Amino acid sequence: MGSSAATRKTTTRADSASWYCAIVLLAMILLGSIRGNTVAEEEGETVRGNKLRQRPCDEIYVVGDGETLNTISDKCGDPFIVERNPHIHDPDDVFPGLVIKIISSIQ
Repeated sequence: MGSSAATRKTTTRADSASWYCAIVLLAMILLGSIRGNTVAEEEGETVRGNKLRQRPCDEIYVVGDGETLNTISDKCGDPFIVERNPHIHDPDDVFPGLVIKIISSIQ
């Protein structure tokens, strides 16, 4: 009988530790996503929300909400987005979070 109580106590501690780790991991993910939605400009300002659409065209570009390949092409001056990104099979099937390669002609 004594070993049964010790086993339950050990199991309870393991469950508590697992829940604690899960909560800490969730908090870290949430904090990381909040920090990932801001971009620091050269002047030191923090850009959030719709101003992210005005961000510069880097070589690796993450498609934002409401963007299309046409708007990205116009903004970045790269008419060959589909040719440089073989993972894009349908130019109309672009979604937020899609990572594409851009070679910008706008400096």
